Amino acid sequence: METIVSKIAIMLVPALLAIILHEVAHGYIAERFGDPTARLLGRLTLNPLKHLDPIGTIAIFIFGFGWARPVPVNSGNFRHPRRDMIWVALAGPATNLLLATLSALLLRGVGLLDQSSFGGSQVYSQFATPVKMMAGFSLYINILLGVFNLIPLPPLDGGRVLTGILPERLAALISRLEPFGFMLILFLIFFTDVWPRVLGPIINTLVVFMAGDETRLVEQAIRFLFGQ
Repeated sequence: METIVSKIAIMLVPALLAIILHEVAHGYIAERFGDPTARLLGRLTLNPLKHLDPIGTIAIFIFGFGWARPVPVNSGNFRHPRRDMIWVALAGPATNLLLATLSALLLRGVGLLDQSSFGGSQVYSQFATPVKMMAGFSLYINILLGVFNLIPLPPLDGGRVLTGILPERLAALISRLEPFGFMLILFLIFFTDVWPRVLGPIINTLVVFMAGDETRLVEQAIRFLFGQ
């Protein structure tokens, strides 16, 4: 039980920030382009109760990956609906990559402290260990969410970017996949080599690039949380 509580404590804040700020970013950029829908529905807030999807939240603590309720966007309020939707869609993954960058900086900062005179003290160790775990998980989940959401299939953000840049007739054809998009994504992940051959290597490369010498701390966090 103590281990479970420790895992939840480490994962909770990074996971909530990753999925909530992702959605808030969509709503914020949409309002900048003229659509106040998210604000009018009270979704431009960090209150988790406004965003969390029950299944998506549970999935985070089981699989290390989850989702929130999508922020509603009405592209009819945009001056240039197709072009503006591209920026709205990119706002979510961009926010995750920004959070990953901040997490990497925190990891590197703690790594420098480990090598200083503070690194050997017991008080420092008790404080630094959970911070390393949280930063390592934050780096991992934000890179994962950022990369995953860029898969060019609706209803993911990458699918919305794709329909924004394709010719209208082809974009309309791709948009018809949206009702089946989630099923297609699950099929690609669990029944093809897309994850081990494409997504996994991209995620691992970004983790190593951002974490540098502190990559081992990310690996330690993932092993502790998911036994991988």
